Amino acid sequence: MGLTINITAIANWARRLMGLKDEGQRSVARMQRSVARLQRSVARGHRSIRRAHRSEGLGGVAALLLAGLFAGLLGACAGDGSGAGTTAAIAPPPGAGSQSPLAKSASVKVALLLPLSAKGRTAKVAKGLKQAAELALFEFDRPNVLLFTKDTKGTPEGARAAAEAAVQSGAELIIGPLFASSVRATGAVARGAGVPVIAFSTDRSVAGNGVYLLSFLAGDEVPRIVDFAIRQGRRRFAALIPQTPYGDVVERAFRNALGRKGGELVALARYPLDANGMMPPTKSVKEAIKSAEQSGRPVEALFLPGGPETLPTLSTLLPYYEIDTSKVQLLGNSGWDYANIGQEEPLLGGWFPAPDPKGWRAFTRRYTQTFGAPPPRIASLAYDAVSLALTLSRQPRGMRYSVANLTRASGFAGVDGLFRLRPDGTTERGLAVLEVQKYGARVLDPAPSAFGAPTRPAQPYFSSLIGSALN
Repeated sequence: MGLTINITAIANWARRLMGLKDEGQRSVARMQRSVARLQRSVARGHRSIRRAHRSEGLGGVAALLLAGLFAGLLGACAGDGSGAGTTAAIAPPPGAGSQSPLAKSASVKVALLLPLSAKGRTAKVAKGLKQAAELALFEFDRPNVLLFTKDTKGTPEGARAAAEAAVQSGAELIIGPLFASSVRATGAVARGAGVPVIAFSTDRSVAGNGVYLLSFLAGDEVPRIVDFAIRQGRRRFAALIPQTPYGDVVERAFRNALGRKGGELVALARYPLDANGMMPPTKSVKEAIKSAEQSGRPVEALFLPGGPETLPTLSTLLPYYEIDTSKVQLLGNSGWDYANIGQEEPLLGGWFPAPDPKGWRAFTRRYTQTFGAPPPRIASLAYDAVSLALTLSRQPRGMRYSVANLTRASGFAGVDGLFRLRPDGTTERGLAVLEVQKYGARVLDPAPSAFGAPTRPAQPYFSSLIGSALN
């Protein structure tokens, strides 16, 4: 039996509980510097304990003693100042059973279903999701919530068993799993028990009927970039879209967005993923752009959805076929949000929709300080799902995770910005518009601060730059 309590996160939380009252008058900047130093020290200690566990064979008795030590520390320190103690929101070690004091005193139980014992990269991603969930738990400090983890083993059968165990343990909300087949199996169990599910799959076919997908779904971000481009005066569009199921979804979203906003589609071509196959579609779009320019109704924007698997090759064809990106504005989708995109020189100056990067950078910094390594990109979803659960946990049982609360119009603020769950099980997000630069990307149009709020005045981007330069 190994350590089952995340010592790093517990130590961080214990430090906060013990020090907040005495340090209330101190400088916020000084406190943050101290926290950062302590987080690094604790992270080193956590790694040392793991090494000791491997090299010295830390047994079950020692693990339980350490678990008891931290549980006792938290029980002694966690309180509201009135003398009445509260219980730390951590899961008991395996074998402790339902009689654990922690489990008995937590009034809200939330299950986290992940493929922890799956092979290869999946297990690493699952670990990152679990640690992000723990980080949210301790940063939000809701001692009335017990978050416990169940292993889905990366299979539908494992997910079904994990969901059944979660329901039997009294979970009011299930977070996860990761894969579509596991989400489908989990949803079938959860629906029978009236327990909602917030999952991480990108397959929208499993959404709905009590299952909400917090993930970024293909095509959902396309209206944001079309709307921004039209507000900047671009109304005639061309598109080069991959010939894949993903491309099918993106094309429908693009056509629908143009129809709603009054844009004109001048040319659209689909390309296969091999380099040679990309050439004829790109050439046909170039010819359409040239013809439109000669007719006096030029193409003003070229939509190039894709990611690091296609853009490095596709972007080299733009100058090859003499597509002038100083006249035709390049537009991307969320797939453009990857490191080093600025190395693709033809894409410089392109616009794409994505979360404001400030939130991810801040989350990455805190996660790395706590756990000693950067998070996988998907980790923000687990943090935001647990944050949502904690935000609603203070409402009465039977109401806190109701459809009305989960899909509330105001939504929730997360690492990746504003989001809200839709009744159909998908997620609406408040995205920014970024511009590709040689080193990273900069925000052109900020994400909305509230749903329904305008992102910025409907003023052409270049006019606003000139105005800023003159002031």
